Amino acid sequence: MRTVTKDYKTAIDVLEKGGTVALPTDTAYCLAADIYIDRAVRRVFEVKGRPLDKPLPIFLASKDELMSVACDIPEIAWRLADAFWPGGLTVILIKRPSLSTLATAGGNKLAVRVPNHYVPLDVINLIKAPITGTSANLSGQSSPITASEVYGQIGNQVDMIVDGGRCPKAELSTIVDLTEGIPKILRDGAITRNQIEEVCKLSLG
Repeated sequence: MRTVTKDYKTAIDVLEKGGTVALPTDTAYCLAADIYIDRAVRRVFEVKGRPLDKPLPIFLASKDELMSVACDIPEIAWRLADAFWPGGLTVILIKRPSLSTLATAGGNKLAVRVPNHYVPLDVINLIKAPITGTSANLSGQSSPITASEVYGQIGNQVDMIVDGGRCPKAELSTIVDLTEGIPKILRDGAITRNQIEEVCKLSLG
């Protein structure tokens, strides 16, 4: 049986040693690994049954960390970050060439978000590295919003589950691609199209 705990700080040692941990977030439980430890990121793909060519979203602790992982960041990305971070908005940007992580699946783009939940934010700050932010489920299955739902799907495959209670929202983050000029919504979610259009001062169709 894997460890289930309410003390998220006990997960720090697990992550720093290359383990995988399920954490609560503002939307759903995530499957976290230090993005700079390749074996840990590879394990995230294995646990989920996710193809290695499908990138993993990355969690940051603040918008100030964007420049450490992304480049050619458009001004509109900063406006969206100011409006919706921390919160349920994931943006796709061009990754910094020096960034080395299996989470981007060998591509030149990355999906990043600052979650609105103290647990992942504290964890990122304590391990001093971004973490994977993919939902803690089997690929194709429902995203878990309680620790027991995580355990039901992948409990025997992760090193630790941090039980932070039910996630505040059951809606996944909205995903917006900002790499091709005009923002493109790839997935509707917690942040509405109207909210995004108001900040961007654009009609996204």
